Amino acid sequence: MNSTDGYLVDTSASATGPLLLLAHGAGAPADSPFMAILAAALVEQGVTVIRFEFPYMARRREDGRKRPPDRQDKLLADFREHLEQLRKGPGRGRRIFIGGKSMGGRMASVLASAAEFSGGFEGVVCFGYPFHPPGKPDRWRVGHFPELQCPVCILQGTRDPFGKPEEVAAALPAPNPVTIHWLEGGDHDLLPPKRQAASQADLIREAARLAAEFMAGV
Repeated sequence: MNSTDGYLVDTSASATGPLLLLAHGAGAPADSPFMAILAAALVEQGVTVIRFEFPYMARRREDGRKRPPDRQDKLLADFREHLEQLRKGPGRGRRIFIGGKSMGGRMASVLASAAEFSGGFEGVVCFGYPFHPPGKPDRWRVGHFPELQCPVCILQGTRDPFGKPEEVAAALPAPNPVTIHWLEGGDHDLLPPKRQAASQADLIREAARLAAEFMAGV
């Protein structure tokens, strides 16, 4: 991994594999343990990963003060800017995907549902999609799914309080181009219960493998 102009670049040995622009979740930065393990696992699958931080997280890194995420319009504008820089620079000639952890994945999916979608990326990968706030299954965040303009892959733990298998199956609007892979025992950070043989790292590696298969098949 190397750092370039505020980006964390995890480079695969393959120069022809997919390139994933990866955003962080609401409360942890781009170099959190989860993001670091995930990026390394994706690189092992032949995916080049470019991690970035939204403005509010960058400010937190500068002054150490925790702050809530920026408004959605500001997050989306920042995501678009990073995408355009990627397309004009290291992503030129590469198959580009976008995605993220939790909120970052949600913002990527909202970009993919925009009416002005111009095919600037081939698909979206979400690691732990926040279908609804924990304990508030009446506040679903899937209203934009029917407008998705490209394939979306969601890697979700079966114990994730932001959306579990039964409730997601009942609430997901149809039709939509979303594929969900459920990772047994994982919570929102893909951490399984201690009694389970598979570790968090195992589940993250499995999520990376499934994500790479999705990107290869788009």
